[in-house]
Amino acid sequence: MTAVPSARPPIVFVVDDDPSVRKSLVRVLTSGAYRIEAFVSADEFLARAPYDGPCCLVLDVRMPGLTGLELQEALTATGHRVPIIFITGHGDIAMSVEAMKRGAVDFLTKPFDAESLLEAVGRALAQDTKSRGDEGQTAEVLDRVKLLTAREMEVFTLVVPGMLNKQIAGELGIAEKTVKVHRARVMEKMRAGSLAELVRLADRAGIVVPGAARHGA
Repeated sequence: MTAVPSARPPIVFVVDDDPSVRKSLVRVLTSGAYRIEAFVSADEFLARAPYDGPCCLVLDVRMPGLTGLELQEALTATGHRVPIIFITGHGDIAMSVEAMKRGAVDFLTKPFDAESLLEAVGRALAQDTKSRGDEGQTAEVLDRVKLLTAREMEVFTLVVPGMLNKQIAGELGIAEKTVKVHRARVMEKMRAGSLAELVRLADRAGIVVPGAARHGA
């Protein structure tokens, strides 16, 4: 499956309470031809509706009110995952490690290097684009799984480990020809052209199947 590119243009969000730093960040990012939205505080950023396209957040660590780390924590708590690049003039190793453990893409120290910032933003946007593509693919596969009947789902979970139709029939207490019909419907509804593809779809959907070994049926 190929991820469909988002129709929404990438946005770089900037949150920094220092006007001069904020202006400098915007200037550098503009030179990289990025679309930018700047905010003076974490609260102002949180008041904005979540963006449903590729984005990242360039965030000051120390600010009045909510700090950068607190904003990161708030976004994580609400399930709003945004790749974050922290920028600080007061950073230390412990703070950097904590930010990276929580999923920050990078941690840059003021005065920041323009090239380093642009490289970090590029990585962050690429990461978010891939993540959104993966999520879209997973959602599509889960929609296919919802089309399966209860019996087809049972057959699905037994086909994936590589069980033969005869074995599945014995396991479910049904005729082998009935298994063949259900198996064909599973392949059709899941849009799988082979067992290997069906296995990949099961993995994508997070379906737990019985048996440790997988082999061709």
